Amino acid sequence: MTKFNRLTLVAAAEVVADFKSHSDMDVLEVQWGIDGRCDASSKAGRVASLAKIAIEEDIEAFTEHGPVPLGRALIETAIQAPPKTKAKPEWTRLVAGLRFDGFELVEDQTDGESDFSWQSGRTSTSLNLVRMLPADIPELDFREAESEVMLLIDRYCLTVTKGHLKQALSAFGRGEWASANGALRNFYESYLNEIAERLGYSGPQDSKLKRDFLGQLNPPFLLSDYNEWNVNNQKPQYIQGLMSRMHPHGGHPGLSEEEDATFRLQINLVTARLLLRRFDQRVP
Repeated sequence: MTKFNRLTLVAAAEVVADFKSHSDMDVLEVQWGIDGRCDASSKAGRVASLAKIAIEEDIEAFTEHGPVPLGRALIETAIQAPPKTKAKPEWTRLVAGLRFDGFELVEDQTDGESDFSWQSGRTSTSLNLVRMLPADIPELDFREAESEVMLLIDRYCLTVTKGHLKQALSAFGRGEWASANGALRNFYESYLNEIAERLGYSGPQDSKLKRDFLGQLNPPFLLSDYNEWNVNNQKPQYIQGLMSRMHPHGGHPGLSEEEDATFRLQINLVTARLLLRRFDQRVP
C-alpha cells in the first residue's frame, strides 16, 4: 500500500491532468507501465483511473530518479506544475495532503552555466519533496493518529467531538487554514469536556472547571507529574498551554497560516491519541 493518502494522490492526478495534455499522459502511462489501463475518454476519467491504480496497487514505476512507487512518481510529476496550475484549488489540496502525510515542498535553486564568460549563469528553481519528521520514529504517522483517534471517538460515541474533527480535517484538506484552526480548537475543548462528563463531572458547564476536575480525580486523569495540569495556575501546564496556543491573537511575522495550521493539526492529533488512549484504559 502507498504511504500517501487518497486526498494527496487524487489531487496529484488532478494537478498533472491540468498541465499535461492527453498525449503527454499517454507517454507517462507507458513509462510507468500502466498504458491502456486509464480511461482516456476525458481528463476526469483519466484522473479517476490513475488515482485508483496509485491508491490500490503496489506498482513500481520507472522515473529519471530510478524505480519508485507509482504514487511517488505521480506526486513527483505533479510538483513540477507551472505557476498557472499552482494558483488552482487542486494544488492547494495537494499541498495540504502532503503535509498531512508528513511531507512538505522545499524550493531548491540551482545555478546553471552561462553561454558567455561575461554573463552570469541562469538560476533554475525546482520543488523537492522532503519529510517534515524522521520516518523511523514511532507515533509520528499523522494518518495513523487520525485513524486511531477516530476509532476511539466512535467507540465511545463522542459525537460532538467527531463533528469538530471532521470539520477540521475537511477544512484543512481544502486549504482553509482559519476554518481548520477554529474547528481544531473546538475539537480539543470538546473531547476534554466529554471525557470529564463520562468520568463523573456534574458541575457548571465550564470547560476550565472540567479540566480541573480531570486533574483532581483520584487517580488523576491529567497528570501533574508530567506538568499536564496543576492546581497552581502559575506552574507550567501542558493542557492549558496548548489551549492558549490554540487561541492566539492575530498573525505572527515569519509564520505562514499554512505552517501554523499544519502544526496545530499535528500536535492536536498526537495529543488526542494520548488522552483518548488513556481514557480507553480508564473506563471499564
